[in-house]
Amino acid sequence: MFELSEQKQELLKTDGHILVLGGPGSGKTTIALLKAKRAIEEGIKNGQHVLFLSFARATIARVEQKATDLRTSKSERQHLEINTYHGFTWNILKSHGYLLNTKSPLRLLPPPEAASRLADVNGGTAREAEKRRLFEEEGLIHFDLFASLSAYLLSKSKSLTAILCDAYPVIILDEFQDTNIDEWNLIRILGKRSRLIALADAEQRIYEFRGADPARIGEFISEFDPTDFDFGSENNRSNGTDIVQFGNDLLTGTNKRKKYEDVQCHFYPFRKGVGIHLNLKAAALGACQRLRDAEQGNWSLAVLVPTKKLMLDISDYLGSKQTLTNGRVLPAINHEVALETAGPSLSAVLIAGLLESGETDHQVANRFIHDLCEHIRGRKGNDPPSKAHLELSHALIKYVETGKVQGKNRKLVVDESLRIANECKGIDLSGDPADDWLSVRKIVTNTKCEVIKQVAIDAHYLRLLHKGSLLRSSLANLWRNNGNYTGASDAVRNALLKEHFATSTKVWSGIHVMTMHKAKGKEFDEVIIYEGYYQGKIIHNNASKREVDQARLNLRVSVTRAIKRTTILTPSNDACKFLH
Repeated sequence: MFELSEQKQELLKTDGHILVLGGPGSGKTTIALLKAKRAIEEGIKNGQHVLFLSFARATIARVEQKATDLRTSKSERQHLEINTYHGFTWNILKSHGYLLNTKSPLRLLPPPEAASRLADVNGGTAREAEKRRLFEEEGLIHFDLFASLSAYLLSKSKSLTAILCDAYPVIILDEFQDTNIDEWNLIRILGKRSRLIALADAEQRIYEFRGADPARIGEFISEFDPTDFDFGSENNRSNGTDIVQFGNDLLTGTNKRKKYEDVQCHFYPFRKGVGIHLNLKAAALGACQRLRDAEQGNWSLAVLVPTKKLMLDISDYLGSKQTLTNGRVLPAINHEVALETAGPSLSAVLIAGLLESGETDHQVANRFIHDLCEHIRGRKGNDPPSKAHLELSHALIKYVETGKVQGKNRKLVVDESLRIANECKGIDLSGDPADDWLSVRKIVTNTKCEVIKQVAIDAHYLRLLHKGSLLRSSLANLWRNNGNYTGASDAVRNALLKEHFATSTKVWSGIHVMTMHKAKGKEFDEVIIYEGYYQGKIIHNNASKREVDQARLNLRVSVTRAIKRTTILTPSNDACKFLH
């Protein structure tokens, strides 16, 4: 079923540590899974697993599907564990974190709550110190500490390291070039007892912002003296196309002087009003028609953009109908959008709190204000809130403590919180989570207060994130057990947290709108890359050399997500410098 080059056949016979280099679609994942299959066949003991680690849950889903395609048997899959680096290290800390901190139980600090906690901590050093303090004094574990705490734990316990390495005698490290120093320290410890297979693409290092180091591959060679294989010239994902060739030429700038069959660059004119994103929508409709004509069942199309703001603008445009001046009608296009989850998640916790019963109006209002402050501070995720929003959150927290507040706008927030609390307590709850949720959201929406109105807007995006069924299930369980929604806030928090670690297989079918960064680790039949006129640029004109290099890598990764064809749309009078 899969034809292997001589080099890949040699890899299957090789023992010891292995380094596999190769570009997008070169077959690194496939050969690693075949290597895992052989290791299992050669005698993995009961209780032992070959461990496959990667960064993104989307990648994990793709690897799971790939393992199925390779016809691994049920018994073989029982010995293959596919996980994210975060998921693996969290399992270590859940079981053994008590050895580092006597506070029990240790609790994960979810990203939205972490964003709120760190909103007014400025500077990298101060933020790292606060993450450590939260762990040491409050038993809260920030995601960024998973690898460092796990590495420290194993460095202090040889017996635990021995147990872990015996459980995972072979470990496959996907996207190794993107590991940071903490993950590398953990890998170094595991590699002393377990056999490591590192999969890397030096030209796909787009996570420097989180500590990926250009020297990492060299460090692996120095530490473990692996047998190395380079599949750089091989192409399995988009075989028969010149997509990878374009991506490689992009790194040297030679793409500007060449024509490509399967990578099309279009320079679109400035438009405004109803036609502002006309060229993108036309390109998307054309791609859908091509894929349908190919009579392919689960076809997939990705629309990739540089920024979150442009992503939301594009989603709104694609999802609505436009009537042009010539009478032509552009239909709405159904699609999924990879939104920032912090705002919707925090809004979900806030609305769930309003569904709870058994408290006075004042208690409900105070909890609402507390949850509203978390939303104000954390809704942008890793991006900090404005100074005005920080000051507002401090004033509201002070009101909860003292009952005093000053300022017209701040008093409006308090008055609206009391009104909303009172109206929500008056709802005749039906026990149908969907109906009851909408009743509360309608009350929250009907406000003149902008920060509260933003909660309703973010809650609306839960539908686009496909979190509705998850939340309904959690709330329905509460109603069945209690006859009310007491504990709804915690239930929603736990449901969202559980979903964060879920690695169930996702079939990427239909149209998906996301940022270029989000596309890493995924693959689609066709890709459209779109940059805006005044915002949402692939690279800015005054960018530093480091920013230029990083943007070039980002574009290469985005282009090579396609199996059949990539289309790039750039403004005609301000075209991307990588394309002209």
